[in-house]
Amino acid sequence: MTRRLRFNGTGSGEGGCPAVHEDLDSGEIIVHGPRLTDPEAIARLQHLGTDEIPIVVPRNTLVDFGPKERDPRPRIIGLDQFGKLFERFQHSAWHLEMRKRYASDEFTDTYAQFVRGETPTWDLDTEWSRTIRAKTDDGAYVGRVRIVDSPPTTGQLYLLAHGDKNAALGEDVRTMWREDAQRVHLPDEDFWIFDAHLVALLVFDEDDHLTGAELITEPAAVNQYNRLRDIAWHYAVPYKQFAADLAAKEA
Repeated sequence: MTRRLRFNGTGSGEGGCPAVHEDLDSGEIIVHGPRLTDPEAIARLQHLGTDEIPIVVPRNTLVDFGPKERDPRPRIIGLDQFGKLFERFQHSAWHLEMRKRYASDEFTDTYAQFVRGETPTWDLDTEWSRTIRAKTDDGAYVGRVRIVDSPPTTGQLYLLAHGDKNAALGEDVRTMWREDAQRVHLPDEDFWIFDAHLVALLVFDEDDHLTGAELITEPAAVNQYNRLRDIAWHYAVPYKQFAADLAAKEA
């Protein structure tokens, strides 16, 4: 499909380069200019794909001819793209789990074992497990805070047990009661934060199936989610301590 491109301008003379164009349908920005060729500089670039070419654009060109307003439409990605975020993050990934139920859990053998009263046999060699283990082995941080109702749902109790698998993969898992989460004003949202600068707000259908995620990168909004992470982490307790306190409470 042919793009409808608008020439926004150039900072180096009429018709020269670098220049900025805008896709009138998608809102994407296309820039062109001299290619960056210094091998040492290229080696320091982050997230440069094998099919991408680094170019040099004067700051004033982007300021003068780039878009002046952010696209207000939500940026929704599918499950495949969401899964790739776990391969691409570099130093941290953190999850706030607010839901009473995750439908995908209920299709696993370990969930069936759990509801039968058996100790689940965790598989540490799944694709997900290998991805997370490789990250934590390399020094990256992966953590989560799980919110639990009183009384807990079956799904929440399963995830409390699932903490053993998370910990075996190098994750740092904590838990807190929903009433405590409400007391410190945590939102009723389920989200991941990657490398402290990208938020994936998870999207579920009416049957509790994960369908995708809304990406949030606006700095002020991301900072707010980082603040919520710090609050949750401060008030949550290690999952083993939570499980022991819950068992004592029910005894």
